Amino acid sequence: MDALATTATAPTTGPARRQRRGGGIRSNEQIAGWLFVAPVIVILGLFLLLPILMALWVSLTGWNGQGSPFTADVPFVGAKNYTRLFTEDGLARRDFMTSIRNNLYYVAVVVPTQTVLALGLALVVNNRMLKGKTFFRTAFYFPSVTSSVAISVVFLFMFTNGGAVNALLRVFGIDGPQWFSDSRGVLHLLLGAVGVDSPPAALTNGGPFGLTWWDWLAGPSVGMTTIISLVIWTTSGTFMLMFLAALQNVPVSLEEASTIDGANRWQRFRHVTLPMIKPTMFLVLTLGLIGSWQVFDQVYVMSQGDPAKTTLTPAYLSYRAAFREFDYGRGAAIAFVLFLIIIVFTLIQRRVVADRDRPRRGRWWRRRVSEES
Repeated sequence: MDALATTATAPTTGPARRQRRGGGIRSNEQIAGWLFVAPVIVILGLFLLLPILMALWVSLTGWNGQGSPFTADVPFVGAKNYTRLFTEDGLARRDFMTSIRNNLYYVAVVVPTQTVLALGLALVVNNRMLKGKTFFRTAFYFPSVTSSVAISVVFLFMFTNGGAVNALLRVFGIDGPQWFSDSRGVLHLLLGAVGVDSPPAALTNGGPFGLTWWDWLAGPSVGMTTIISLVIWTTSGTFMLMFLAALQNVPVSLEEASTIDGANRWQRFRHVTLPMIKPTMFLVLTLGLIGSWQVFDQVYVMSQGDPAKTTLTPAYLSYRAAFREFDYGRGAAIAFVLFLIIIVFTLIQRRVVADRDRPRRGRWWRRRVSEES
């Protein structure tokens, strides 16, 4: 009887035990999990991954939009559509680099301005002493839910040469600029105001990617500043709601404790509020950066790249190359280059905004010395 009891209570070893581990409830849960996510995987693969791969193939061909791009009649050009944008002299590279220059100015102004404005509006509507919070929240958020095409048309009428903005400036004795006719950059206009009308020879003799240094340093045109002001006004409301949600999650006890410790309003905001809303700050900056590189509808409605391509952006250039010039390969190549630009800038931004309180990997010996001491 003792031998039987020992045999009955002994743990299972060998192949039988491994077989039991491989099956059972856990195995059924894995199968059920894959069955639940399978429809989503199929939908994403069919409507997201497959079109991306098809567009990647189009970027390697000279397809003109006639017939199917996957037939033997479509010429395969390899990386030529990409080299035309960076290394080959010609109109394709000049237009692409001009759009990159315009978008760089656009990003440099829009992203920080809309972030600061959204945070300021969130602080205003989060004030406990403010009356009519619902009204102000609705008023600030309303431009974000309005059609961008409708707002662009309104702005276009306001900023025409005989529009409301120039009429208001004439009241104060100021001749308003020709918003969508003057191709000079803002920096060039400022230099012209102080008597610098012709560029120095050192800035016109050469420059990277087919543009002179004088072109790179032109600054946004007055037409681009109009689009920038429109975008800032329409996007700040959405980011305001994100900041507002983050501010309402900041514990009141922390603010009260900092007040008791003698911190003023700015010190509370800098050392208590900002660290608590840092994840939301990173989210807002990331979404703002991605959206700034994808600007299209405002340019399409208001300027279509004019005057003199000073409002041309990569997104609109990709559309124009594909659907107007019927160069679908170059249009797809511009789209993929734009995708890589967004990825690179997002990674750089993540590196910059990363939590600096975390110890860096390359300084492990310093941490060890500090811990031993």
